[in-house]
Amino acid sequence: MGKEIVSTVTALLPYPPERVWAVVTDLENWQWRSDLSRLEHTGKDAFTEYDKSGFPTRFTVTARRPTALWAFDIGNANLTGRWTGEFRPEDGGTRMVFTEHITPKKPWMRLFAKGYLRRQQARYLSDLERALERLADSGKK
Repeated sequence: MGKEIVSTVTALLPYPPERVWAVVTDLENWQWRSDLSRLEHTGKDAFTEYDKSGFPTRFTVTARRPTALWAFDIGNANLTGRWTGEFRPEDGGTRMVFTEHITPKKPWMRLFAKGYLRRQQARYLSDLERALERLADSGKK
């Protein structure tokens, strides 16, 4: 196993923490995610996401403080790690800080891991912003 790689993305969204939390943690309504083909519940605090090619990544929730913190362990054939999402009220919106720690299982993957994480995080944030805009436009809370 190689060394851990860490990537953090921060954003200030113009929506209350309750709304952002609701979208991010709603595992029934994951379709706003452009990187997923499906999501499967595998236990009370466990789920598996499948990317567009069908590649599975397993998640086990390790912390849940509604509207403030969501964290889980991550694992698939290529990596192990953990993800932490913090949600804080700021300027009438929500300051999000998403941090991902991964350890590639194959040494050569270290060369690409940081860039991969940054692209994934940017895509997730872009998808989340679109999902929140659609909710706001439809008048939902």
